[in-house]
Amino acid sequence: MVKEIERYGIPIVHMSTITTISESVGANRIVPTIAIPHPVGNPDLPAEEELKLRREMVKRAVDALATEVSGTTQFE
Repeated sequence: MVKEIERYGIPIVHMSTITTISESVGANRIVPTIAIPHPVGNPDLPAEEELKLRREMVKRAVDALATEVSGTTQFE
């Protein structure tokens, strides 16, 4: 589905813990996440640190949307 959406000119960011799956489905913009039960957060962190972590991950995804790519690219 990722490839079909991008074919219409809509950029997609695939946020995934297992990036090899993202690559196998043809995602062009991949943002690695933290862990399967908590992909975009870490409940072991204090609340302020977790909020900072979440904001950084969302910023990375938004930056990936704005980046022109010609193939599979991981945004660390």
